Amino acid sequence: MAGQVRIVTDSSAQFLDPTVVERYKIAVVPLTIQIGSRTYREGIDLDSASFFKLMSDSRTPPTLFAPSVEQFTDIYARLHRETDRVLSIHLSRSMHTTWQNARNATQSLLGRCEIAVVDSQTASVGLGLLVEAAAKLAEQTNSLDEIVHKVRAMVTRIYAIFFVESLAYLQHNDLVSESQAILGGMLGIKPFLTIEEGQLITMEKVRTRAQAVDKLVEFVAEFTEVESLVILQNTPHVTDQTRMLRERLTLEYSARSFPHMVYGPSLGTFVGPDATGIVVFEKEGSLAEDVEGDDDLWLQG
Repeated sequence: MAGQVRIVTDSSAQFLDPTVVERYKIAVVPLTIQIGSRTYREGIDLDSASFFKLMSDSRTPPTLFAPSVEQFTDIYARLHRETDRVLSIHLSRSMHTTWQNARNATQSLLGRCEIAVVDSQTASVGLGLLVEAAAKLAEQTNSLDEIVHKVRAMVTRIYAIFFVESLAYLQHNDLVSESQAILGGMLGIKPFLTIEEGQLITMEKVRTRAQAVDKLVEFVAEFTEVESLVILQNTPHVTDQTRMLRERLTLEYSARSFPHMVYGPSLGTFVGPDATGIVVFEKEGSLAEDVEGDDDLWLQG
């Protein structure tokens, strides 16, 4: 059986243009989020607006669950009726088990359908950029190996940084210890997170929003050439922090626009409901400088 390479991803992917999912027939497998005693399927029962509303009433951080192996098996089996080549691109395996479940599901079609499962080493808009690029490539070539090679090369050009208000979500995801979270809350410390080699790690710390804007601008300034830049926030309306950030970035890059979008529930389980982030897709051939910040460890306990 021959056919166009079909693309699969999970609901943590966010697209600058949401119509690309239907346009390229991308299969999106929903993650499940537990808030309090109830569970919701991201993108089906739960969108960003309802997630933030529910979080305002919840006393405990949400929990993110991967699609089951059986869910992935069903998707791959359905696509196998149309093609014998599938590319499945997912949320960083260092952050979650989604990639592993997708990988395990490929065994059900071993020898009948070629399924490549790629670790995006990122999340949210970064994942969406990779998925959209893969879908466009699938319209140009029937070579699964070629698409995989090009997508993996793109992974190294995606960078993300997040300023978060609370350490509780980091603690819930075992990114900081309980003692660090308590001490950070007492000191009013608000950390920056970055995704490095697929891992969501603490990078620097600030105490004010003005300092946070400074750090976000410094992060962007490290790149010589940027193909795409997206500001992530928790509301469709421009926040004061995003407005400050745009004004500062415009001074540095007057010819660019700086779109913003609301981050999704799955990312919210990691960064909380009050985060601001930037995702940068570096132009091919550019060399970014060190964007990790200083090497000092914060809140050593």
